[in-house]
Amino acid sequence: MPLIKLLVIVILLAIVFSLGSALYQLTRGGDSQKMVKALTWRIALSVVLFALLLLAYSTGLLQPHAIDPGAVAPAAR
Repeated sequence: MPLIKLLVIVILLAIVFSLGSALYQLTRGGDSQKMVKALTWRIALSVVLFALLLLAYSTGLLQPHAIDPGAVAPAAR
C-alpha cells in the first residue's frame, strides 16, 4: 500500500510541476507550443491519476475511511 501512496504523491507533484511550467510560459510570453504541451501533460497525468485511484480502490489497495471521527462507533469503555 505505501507504493500506491508514493505513486499518487509523485503524480501529484508532476501535475503541479507541469502547471507551474505552463504558468511560467504564460507569464514570460514564451513559446505557446510549450505552454500547450505542459497543459496537455497536466491533463494526461490527471487522467492517469484518476484511473490509478479507481483501479487501486477497486482492487482494495486503497480503502476509504471516515472523515468524521464521530461516524465510527466509539471503542468499548
